Amino acid sequence: MIASLKKYIWLICLICVFVIGVESNLAQTPIYDTESIFHPITARSGMVSSQEKLATQAGLEVLQQGGNAVDAAVTVGFALAVTLPRAGNIGGGGFMMIHFADNNQNIALDYREKAPLKATKNMFLDDKGEVDSNKSRFSHLAVGVPGTVAGLTFALEKYGTISLKRALQPAIELAEKGFPVTQDFYDSLLFSRPYLERNPASQEIYFPNGNPPPIGSTFQQPQLAKTLKLIAKEGKKAFYEGEIARNIVQEMSKNGGLITLEDLMSYEPKIRQPIQGEYLGYQIYSMPPPSSGGVHLIQMLNILKGFDLKNLGHNTADTIHLMAETMKLAYADRSLYLGDPDFVDVPIQGLISQEYADFLREKIDKNQAIPSNKIKPNHPFNFRESHETTHYSIVDQYGNAVANTYTLNFSYGTGITVPNSGFLLNNEMDDFVAKPNTPNAYGLTGGEYNAIAPEKRMLSSMTPTIITKDGEVFLVTGSPGGSRIITTVLQIIINVLEFNLNIAEATVSPRFHHQWLPDELLLEKGINQDTRQILAKKGHNLKDSRAMGSTQSIMKQDKFLYGFSDPRRREALTLGF
Repeated sequence: MIASLKKYIWLICLICVFVIGVESNLAQTPIYDTESIFHPITARSGMVSSQEKLATQAGLEVLQQGGNAVDAAVTVGFALAVTLPRAGNIGGGGFMMIHFADNNQNIALDYREKAPLKATKNMFLDDKGEVDSNKSRFSHLAVGVPGTVAGLTFALEKYGTISLKRALQPAIELAEKGFPVTQDFYDSLLFSRPYLERNPASQEIYFPNGNPPPIGSTFQQPQLAKTLKLIAKEGKKAFYEGEIARNIVQEMSKNGGLITLEDLMSYEPKIRQPIQGEYLGYQIYSMPPPSSGGVHLIQMLNILKGFDLKNLGHNTADTIHLMAETMKLAYADRSLYLGDPDFVDVPIQGLISQEYADFLREKIDKNQAIPSNKIKPNHPFNFRESHETTHYSIVDQYGNAVANTYTLNFSYGTGITVPNSGFLLNNEMDDFVAKPNTPNAYGLTGGEYNAIAPEKRMLSSMTPTIITKDGEVFLVTGSPGGSRIITTVLQIIINVLEFNLNIAEATVSPRFHHQWLPDELLLEKGINQDTRQILAKKGHNLKDSRAMGSTQSIMKQDKFLYGFSDPRRREALTLGF
């Protein structure tokens, strides 16, 4: 009997230990909404969310070794130039938003490409005065002066704590030793084959023996490894003055391109004041011109403040209708008023004012869509004052954050690789207005504010965004997607702040987009048929859309980090520690 009693006591002790352990774990673990089927990645200290897993791992390792968010961002940026060559780059440009926890400061780093000194307003028009899209997208004339290397090295020197050599170490190893070819990489090469094969240097790298490297094989880039080693050794000068610069200029001069050594040597990134707004008590910081992202994100949020979206419901026909009408009004303004602020007087304060938003809201009919040809970008206020892009978000253990979006414009840019250097060149010159009111590759129209001019930066839709609450980071997000970037970021923010979705739910939620012209409301497949029928009755011209965007987002709440990579891209990954 005593032996039996001892067994019971032992069993009770085991149960107590188990219960105490479970309670202890629960105390350390965030409690999810059990009704949700989508759960974010969680962490306590730092987190990296990018479109490619090897780059994410490289950035996380920097954070784990004590580096800050900028250190990790630069590391990820160079790594993506190796592992995601269709969008990650050293031959393109982009924008970086940075939040500093120690002083609650937010800055916008502009390393957008710019037009060469020899660029002219009508350089892409043919003899009949029509736009030659082949010239503006796939020729050497399409290349803007790259800004990525200048931007990343500047950020590291001014705000980082690790050496450039350390930041480039993962990228160099990945280029030199190689990485496995994934299905996603293989498919992207097949898709871009027609124009990659036009260029001998690109064909040599991406189509050896006439075919893309097989899935599972090791993809090595020795020329790119050499280029990255030169940057690690000599810094920015290697790219803008040294051997790499000479290779770029030689390729340009041989093929009718405009970029000269003077263009490269004179390139500098710029620190700009972020566009700031407020929504439901949260502070929104996003990119200013020459990106249109921040201006129109805040403009749309200001308009939507006046509607009771929460009561209307998430992704209902009424909510989508109001958001689509808001998008149309913002994109109409984008066509007229946005450009490089160093060249034109962009009316930022007018566009993001609540007074103007209230005025625009009065134009929206809750029951009927306004035809786009009835919307004109004008108002009574005094305003004179790639698709293949990639985004990544980082939060470090010190409370700092980075939202970075950069691009080559199209998938693999122009398809032109710089010989003996191993990297692709952008086709960002297509983001200028080659001819007023003539759509570019993304269907966006524009006017004189975004006309081509020497050393001018072309208008962008990139929208890296940081949201704070009481001075602390709450959400870091952004996306690729060409003209759809701004509306994708808008929907992430509305999904989280208005509808209280966790970041995973907010990400996987079906998306929609309207950009004024063409007059089409694009819908992802997840929007149900009943909703579509109601939208059609309201007068919307509906069109099915492929997947929109690839958001990489991190939320910080109750001392926990919650991250999620958009499943719309197969190789994306969020990791934390």
